[in-house]
Amino acid sequence: MALVAGLRAFGAKWPSWLRRSPWAPLSAGFCSPGSARPAGPESEPRLTSTRQQDGIRNIVLSNPRRRNALSLAMLKSLRSDILHEAESEDLKVIIISAEGPVFSSGHDLKELTGAQGRDYHTEVFQTCSEVMMLIRNHPVPIVAMVNGLATAAGCQLVASCDIAVASDKSSFATPGVNVGLFCSTPAVALGRAVPRKVALEMLFTGEPISAQEALRHGLISKVVPEEQLEEETRRIAKKIASLSRSVVALGKATFYKQLPQDLSTAYFLASQAMVDNLALKDGQEGIEAFIQKRKPVWFH
Repeated sequence: MALVAGLRAFGAKWPSWLRRSPWAPLSAGFCSPGSARPAGPESEPRLTSTRQQDGIRNIVLSNPRRRNALSLAMLKSLRSDILHEAESEDLKVIIISAEGPVFSSGHDLKELTGAQGRDYHTEVFQTCSEVMMLIRNHPVPIVAMVNGLATAAGCQLVASCDIAVASDKSSFATPGVNVGLFCSTPAVALGRAVPRKVALEMLFTGEPISAQEALRHGLISKVVPEEQLEEETRRIAKKIASLSRSVVALGKATFYKQLPQDLSTAYFLASQAMVDNLALKDGQEGIEAFIQKRKPVWFH
């Protein structure tokens, strides 16, 4: 339950969804392959759509009329989809994409007026922070597939994902300063993804950068023509899905754990992880398969 432990370290006052077993089936109506998500009259609006097949879960931001704004309802839908059966061995990788020409315009500014009040604003930003931390602490890799504009918390979402593939028509910005709301929470993820001076220029000016600039500075992993975006993203996801879930999960957790440490501590943590990796069934299976010149048969 490293994910829950990591979230508790955030120091927030957690709602009931996290106090219960975090991977219990959610009541939001998760989609099986080829099915539609039900929405009961009393349920919160579902602003994402989800499919899962061959170990790959596709989560789609599905509110293009509102530029896929990360409203509180959108954040809760996204959180639910990320949490759903996260420990299932059938899940190997998650892709987050969006409908329409805007990946996400960030928070819904209509929710951030004085009429909603401080408590509501606190819930919005706490929920957003939870979602970003869920991505980082999730046991499987999470890939952003970006086609279009990603601004403010939308840019934060891209920066929080483990891998990000973007079309050449995409652009990225943290323009909150232009409307008097500095992008302080997007800066957490952005400042960990790109050099400090690049992040600060984006934050201080609000000006967008192109997909090629984002690639050069490390915000995204790859830029491809729009018509190749889905194919390339799925190629990466299928490769990950073909590997051992337990090995990848250990590797992801270790990478982020050692990253902020000094060199000596980082090597200590990574060395322990290598030993732990060798103790996994899949660790031994992979080595034996290599020696025997055969394809490994993963347990997980």
